[in-house]
Amino acid sequence: MLDVVAVIPARFASTRFPGKPLADIDGRPMIEHVYRRASLSPVVSKVIVATDDLRIATRVAQFGGNVKLTRADHLTGTDRLAEVAASLDCDIVVNVQGDEPLLDPRAITELVSPFSDPSVSMSTLYRRITEPAELSNPNVVKLVTDRAGYAMYFSRAPIPYTRDPRGGYPPLFRHVGVYAYSRSALMVLASLEPTPLERAESLEQLRALEHGIRIRAVETSYDSIGVDTPEDLEQVRRLLQAGRPN
Repeated sequence: MLDVVAVIPARFASTRFPGKPLADIDGRPMIEHVYRRASLSPVVSKVIVATDDLRIATRVAQFGGNVKLTRADHLTGTDRLAEVAASLDCDIVVNVQGDEPLLDPRAITELVSPFSDPSVSMSTLYRRITEPAELSNPNVVKLVTDRAGYAMYFSRAPIPYTRDPRGGYPPLFRHVGVYAYSRSALMVLASLEPTPLERAESLEQLRALEHGIRIRAVETSYDSIGVDTPEDLEQVRRLLQAGRPN
């Protein structure tokens, strides 16, 4: 059985929403909601918060969570993840976004499922786009996959472009921003230089594709809400008040 560790990179600094890991949601900081959701996954043996901020580390310790203080000079969450993974003895590392307080634990099970094939070294999730506004929203990352279920490209732009709609539209998909890596693949990825497409789109996963690392993409029916702004936080609060489980 594969040993799976979930790591939650968390930064206090944020251009659009400073301090969001500690934002209050129903009496708990957002990072605690994410931690508890990840801990409910039956495939995860351990959850660790990776942060360079003592305020976040202290709060995680207060609710009894595992926390690792990392260097402050990491440019990406992948680099922070790799620092933690270097000290782990596990098969799979799951990167859980620290701003996904409504993450469904069953999504992690789906995310890890491709690793029954030993040739898979990285995976992620996607779901069908149902709201037209998502297509033009650059915060909603779109992706296209090949027939074998591997990601071909991720973009903040609407992809694919339909030149002649009279022939109908292909299915359109949005990326769900969680990843799983074999520990060895994660260490390799973190050692690679950032790439032009990664910089252009500001999407770390493009570094993997540009360097030839295949990403197995799994369609999921589970949705979540990434908290990028105070307005997103209010939406999450409303959903919890309406009875969405947490």
